[in-house]
Amino acid sequence: MAQEHFDRLTAIDASFLAQEGPASHMHIGALTVLEGPPPPFGEFLDTIRERLHLVPRYRQRLSFPPLESGRPVWVDDPSFNVEYHVRQTALPRPGSQAQLFRLVSRIFSQQLDRSKPLWEMWLIEGFEDGRWALISKTHHAVIDGIAGVDLATVLFDLTPERREVEHPDEAWQPAPEPTQAELLASGLVGAAHTAVDGLRRLTRLALSPGTALAEVREGVEGIGEVVWAGLNPAPDTPLNVEIGPHRRYCVVDRDLADLKLVKDSFGGTVNDAVLAVVSGALRTWLRSRGVRTEGLELRALVPVSVRAREDQGSLGNRIVAMRGPLPVYVEDPVARLQLVRRSMDGLKESKQAVGAAVLTRAQGFAPPTVLAQASRLNFSTRLFNLIVTNVPGPQFPLYVTGRRLLEVHPIAFLPRNHALAIAIMSYDGRLSFGLLGDYEAVPDIEELADALAASIDELVELARGRAAGKPGRARRRAKTPTQTA
Repeated sequence: MAQEHFDRLTAIDASFLAQEGPASHMHIGALTVLEGPPPPFGEFLDTIRERLHLVPRYRQRLSFPPLESGRPVWVDDPSFNVEYHVRQTALPRPGSQAQLFRLVSRIFSQQLDRSKPLWEMWLIEGFEDGRWALISKTHHAVIDGIAGVDLATVLFDLTPERREVEHPDEAWQPAPEPTQAELLASGLVGAAHTAVDGLRRLTRLALSPGTALAEVREGVEGIGEVVWAGLNPAPDTPLNVEIGPHRRYCVVDRDLADLKLVKDSFGGTVNDAVLAVVSGALRTWLRSRGVRTEGLELRALVPVSVRAREDQGSLGNRIVAMRGPLPVYVEDPVARLQLVRRSMDGLKESKQAVGAAVLTRAQGFAPPTVLAQASRLNFSTRLFNLIVTNVPGPQFPLYVTGRRLLEVHPIAFLPRNHALAIAIMSYDGRLSFGLLGDYEAVPDIEELADALAASIDELVELARGRAAGKPGRARRRAKTPTQTA
């Protein structure tokens, strides 16, 4: 993996640092449940130690150039101690799922220490039915969801037999810490490299004027679509309020085959079905709070990976943000799905992703102070109501120290003034929805989870009826927000 001492953060990675505050934590992770019994803690530590050289970033911390002369860089941590990052605890009896979710909530309510490598892992014993759990927590500046699936290969095995790791780096020695002068020079060198990259791109385009004209036209059109989306702000909802540092977490999971049946029965993709059932759950939840949903369409920030094949195996974020529709004004679940499908097809055919990528490249030229301001715009409540991110996972069993991985539940993050985020991940035939909410703003997160479960079941039941040739209930025509306002 290309993860070197003194690597400079990308503009996207630095934006996650800039957006972090006392109440908005920018770490992501997962809760995984494994068959018992748990391994001895020393054995688990040894497994991590022998594989850490495969992910050098996990032994590196942030270092900031003086005078904000450039973006931060990753440097080897001379005081790295794996036992600080890997921790052990146990649930009190009876070790219920609710207790496990409360522990996740507490762990994700605490920021990571920026003076150390930005990750933690917790081994949880005492879970019901003799199982145990792992809670992983990594800053978004280190890794994105797609890269996270790649990173699982470091700790997870494909069979119960532990794979042999080639050339374990047992005598790792950190590189010398950089001086202030070296950090200052790194900022200037980084800016120069960015400028050179820009000149190379301009030279390449100059040598191919036809290609240049097409790329410029596409980029301008894409930026125009991004700006137009920003001129149509997301609606005010109970989800967009000031949040605190504390979190609530719960999970809804279903067979992946059920969502695929919905896709096959009514068209679209699994992601379309996901957005449709989330819309149905939010409709029920908002109405339970007395919010009128007529004419109301929420917007979800849907991260889209633009990680190229040659980027596989490298860390850092390769994502752009699309704003997907959540039509909570539509009562009929199938009509809601069809509307989401048409809207997402339109987004894919639009140039929003191109425009977002152009703006991301432009941020690479920006000084840290300007980059911080740009990141605030990216996470503004004007643009979206909540994050809904769907990450495909492996559809075969994985193992840790010979124990089978039974469940994977993803955990997203809450930007400023966003009280809910929903992360979805598939693994070994299951699809898990991880709901992360602000402790004060979403005290009824379990009710929202119940509404999500009911929304899934409703759509799956209709899909099964269609597959069996049974007529479904009469469907109302979906009206646009302007028709019902």
